[in-house]
Amino acid sequence: MSRSDSRPWRKLYRSGLNEGLVFRRSTVVGAWDERVTANPDGIAIAYFDTVLTANDVDAKADALAAALQDRGVGAGDRVGIHLQNIPQYALAMLALWKIGGVAVVLNPMYFGRELRLPVEDSGAVGVIATDRDVAAIREAVSETAVEWILSTSEQDLQNRNDPRVYPDDARVPASADGDLLDLIYRFEGRVPSPVEVSPDDLALLTYTSGTTGPPKGAMNSHANVVAVARSFADFVDVAAGDVVLAIAPLFHITGAVINAALGLITDTTLVFAGRFRPEVILDAFKEHGVTFTIGSITAYNALMRLDQAGPEHFSTVKCLYSGGAPIPPSTVDRFADRFGHYIHNGYGMTETTSGVIAVPPGRRAPVDQASGTLSIGVPLPGIDAEVVDANGVPVAAGEQGELVLSGPQIVSGYWRNEEATSSTMPGGRLHTGDVAVMGAGGWVYLVDRLKDQINTSGYKVWPREVEDALYEHDAVFEAAVVGLPDEYRGEKVVAFVSLKGGLTATSDELTAFASERLAAYKRPTEVHVLGELPKTQTGKIRRRELRDDHTLPTPSHPSERN
Repeated sequence: MSRSDSRPWRKLYRSGLNEGLVFRRSTVVGAWDERVTANPDGIAIAYFDTVLTANDVDAKADALAAALQDRGVGAGDRVGIHLQNIPQYALAMLALWKIGGVAVVLNPMYFGRELRLPVEDSGAVGVIATDRDVAAIREAVSETAVEWILSTSEQDLQNRNDPRVYPDDARVPASADGDLLDLIYRFEGRVPSPVEVSPDDLALLTYTSGTTGPPKGAMNSHANVVAVARSFADFVDVAAGDVVLAIAPLFHITGAVINAALGLITDTTLVFAGRFRPEVILDAFKEHGVTFTIGSITAYNALMRLDQAGPEHFSTVKCLYSGGAPIPPSTVDRFADRFGHYIHNGYGMTETTSGVIAVPPGRRAPVDQASGTLSIGVPLPGIDAEVVDANGVPVAAGEQGELVLSGPQIVSGYWRNEEATSSTMPGGRLHTGDVAVMGAGGWVYLVDRLKDQINTSGYKVWPREVEDALYEHDAVFEAAVVGLPDEYRGEKVVAFVSLKGGLTATSDELTAFASERLAAYKRPTEVHVLGELPKTQTGKIRRRELRDDHTLPTPSHPSERN
């Protein structure tokens, strides 16, 4: 079979697609420099009533890079970024990349042990965070390699002070270690000392939880990030003058690469609007003339729940994409009927540096007749995708197996974890752990997961994390957590517990107990108390049986969970 025949999906690519872009090895800062040189006065960032040209952003990133060098940050040093979607996130990443630093993307909903684990594992020398969170972060990272915490205010770099975003006008004192914008002003006009950065150097360290032990840090190189940003932009036909709205959180690989990096290295405007708030995001679409974005299906569901939302808010949109959680076909149809735009599916992982399989723009994903599953799309340029059996042998079209991927988008491994690297990426081929079917034309369908990971609203949750929290309750004897289908979130976190003899606990009590110990998106939406949990003959709890046999109604108007 010829190489062309082994990639039947290429026939579905849009006319004019440059399949060679993905192989143009570069650093992110090199790609950024090309963009600045090509159109220095073009608007690069918009944040409510503020716009920054490419020259403005470059000068601020240079000043911050010089300040970080002055603080002792050098090539290869890791620095955590603990922020929501604000311009300072982009400035921090660019500044680090200019001096060969590595951005450790940290979930701003994480504190305590959840925050400490990636900070400690990465050996981060500093953290850039929102001023209101400095005290909690300082406590969480005590006695780690962190030497300083720089703070910034989400109210900086804008003057509108939208009360929906900033209900409290009271300013919080800056970190004792310094304020990010103050440093930029102090070092204004300075540039960092030159540092040689190669495409294989790390750009991002993004953490993905494991079923056991500490989280694993995926090593996203500059070449990985540029490969995905360039290839995805060309795949969906992002062009000069387009407007990219950062809906996906930047601490997630999709937000960091397909929103931020894509928006920075193409001649487009990258729009920030802070933490996702449906009403604010809806206004941003119309105010800034957004042409492209990618977000979780939960975000689109939230927009559909707004009575004031109409086709006029999406009049400038060229294409919309969603990834990170399963999409019911009915949801896509309802959105298209109401707003006139089809939500294209996409698939990626932390280890693939974000999206590597997607529905081509202008096409509708087919639905697998056997399962009712909406296709996640076709492989993007540069990606070799196979579905293999338990022995690693490719299966025939239409047969189930594990999805295996390779290409320039795939990371080289996990940070200081050779065992996990060799088991997940033998020979450089990523074994995704997802059971898939590939049709004869190249359309890919996810059928199930080999792993028990739950995808809720685009976030990944491991059952053990939630089970461990429940096990801290004195009355809990056994706990099992599964993901069940949810029209709003894609999947919802549902827990089943049995209690110790003579002790009692209500479902509401256990839900509240777990919620006190977990980030919001990890909290179980339901806890069911059973007399006994189903087990195998060896005593292992049957999670699959709980998931398959427990049918629960989906609320028609689920509450917002941040």
